[in-house]
Amino acid sequence: MAIVTEALIRDYAARDGLGLAEWVRSGAVSAAELVETAITVIDRLNPQLNAVTRKAYDIGRGLAARAPAGAPFAGVPFLMKDLASQWQDVPASWSCAYFRDLPAGGDSELTRRIKRAGLAPLGRSNVPEIGWCISTEPTLYGRTNNPWRGGVTPGGSSGGSAAAVAARMVPLAEATDGAGSIRVPASNCGLVGLKPSRGRITFAPDAVDVWYGGVYSLCVSRTVRDTAAYLDAVAGGTPGDPYTPQVPAEGWAAAARQPAKGLRIGLVTRAPDGGPIHPEVLSAVRGTAQLLEGLGHVVEEHELDFDAPRAWSVYTDMAAVQTAGMFAALEPVVGRPVAPADVAPVVWAAIERGRSIGGIRHAGDVEALRLFGRGLVGQLLPFDAVLTPALTQPPRPFGHWDMTMTDYDAYNALWSDAVFMFPFNLSGLPAMSLPMHWTPDGLPVGVQLVGRTGDEATLLRLATQLEAAQPWIERRPAICA
Repeated sequence: MAIVTEALIRDYAARDGLGLAEWVRSGAVSAAELVETAITVIDRLNPQLNAVTRKAYDIGRGLAARAPAGAPFAGVPFLMKDLASQWQDVPASWSCAYFRDLPAGGDSELTRRIKRAGLAPLGRSNVPEIGWCISTEPTLYGRTNNPWRGGVTPGGSSGGSAAAVAARMVPLAEATDGAGSIRVPASNCGLVGLKPSRGRITFAPDAVDVWYGGVYSLCVSRTVRDTAAYLDAVAGGTPGDPYTPQVPAEGWAAAARQPAKGLRIGLVTRAPDGGPIHPEVLSAVRGTAQLLEGLGHVVEEHELDFDAPRAWSVYTDMAAVQTAGMFAALEPVVGRPVAPADVAPVVWAAIERGRSIGGIRHAGDVEALRLFGRGLVGQLLPFDAVLTPALTQPPRPFGHWDMTMTDYDAYNALWSDAVFMFPFNLSGLPAMSLPMHWTPDGLPVGVQLVGRTGDEATLLRLATQLEAAQPWIERRPAICA
């Protein structure tokens, strides 16, 4: 087994995923050394962070040893999210007692692509129960701590992944997004978090259209180039998928390296629900707007014409139906019906709400969501990209989102922090959080860039330009390798 030294840990933590793969290709280190270093860092930091809830070290060691030599991330350590892709021999529990003993099926198509990219998953990252929270503090596994400061959330639902990447356990990790769950933890942990376009990545073979195109998969990372290369590695549909967004001929990594020149950028500084925005968040957005103007882009104020309270009400009812349907579909696998004691109170409230909504009403809700999304796409067409807050508030203290609540509507009202995020789940537009600001007391605050349908390329060009103009990679949290 490879010997892990403190010097190796320092060098490992200083590199992003592509940098680690280049390091292996140079012959200076082996993939085995990378994996053992990641394992050492995880074991050292996880007692403080609780980011990794299921370890699969031997599986990761084997994958690293077999990683294709020419793969973009050959031998690079990785984490899978505990409610996302199917991973053979490593079950996903969704941090839910009812699903705790579900068997692991074979690999999903996304997992196969992750492995072909050379990534070596070492375990699964913590999530809130069934992913329905923008903090990560499940009863089953306990809360994941934010490496930047104790007592505040890393975000959710990809909070375990984000905490692990920010602390440099791994350079990138799987993340998913049904109402901000890639972008929320990216903002709270000082990371890059891209929610891609609708249909960009297949859910085959186990699902086709999750939440009517409202759920997306990708990653959280520390650099724009890692996100672009990961998108190149895993993007693409399968025959019969319902959405087929356009693809840049040169790929996203190459597109991200091209200069962004003279773009028309919309600037949004008023929340579409009329709610408050923290001064530090406004400072982050306005500072980024000034930087973009200095880089030669045209920035224009824009107010979103979007009925966020109504759209959120319809979206959460749709999600409740889908949640009830998911539990019903898995009853034969679990072997018994779900009961209130099996899930958090607010999850049970969602199941009951979903069961109460009839088919005709649900069909109307889906159509209403399509109309909300289409209207949003249309009004933003004049812009090459749109700049908004990511979250309306800096990282919140633990307990702000309480899954012991029994009132489904009251619980969902607490999601107003993410009012700039869920609209782009409805619209299918790509949207990404970038770490462009830190509060005076050292907490990261992300800003959001939104692109046109299928145009992650422009977002990645802009993000690369911002990363070069105001680098964030050297910033390190209190808990870090």
